[in-house]
Amino acid sequence: MFRKMVMLTVSLAFFLATAGSGLALEKGNKRKGKYTYRKVYAACFERGAVDSKTPPISPADKSQADWTALFESGDLAEFGCQEEWDALEEEQVRDIYTYMYEFASDSPTPAKCK
Repeated sequence: MFRKMVMLTVSLAFFLATAGSGLALEKGNKRKGKYTYRKVYAACFERGAVDSKTPPISPADKSQADWTALFESGDLAEFGCQEEWDALEEEQVRDIYTYMYEFASDSPTPAKCK
């Protein structure tokens, strides 16, 4: 009887853990995300659409919940440089999301520099 209860508890915990992780955005590579994010603005600068190669929005400008809501909505117009964002693959956008999320203002390691 005890063994059945333990198995049931472990099965339930596993189910809840996997179900909860499926609801969140899939994580990417934060290092690639930082590189890609900077590359977007460098290309935008070369095109003449912005005045600086430096991205105007830092990951620490928003909380993790704010970044999740922004990327889930798919409306990335806040970033500007729409041509460059439209050219990105889904994996690259996922990497940028992970970079923003991991260094958000309420993360354990918020971004300190712009």
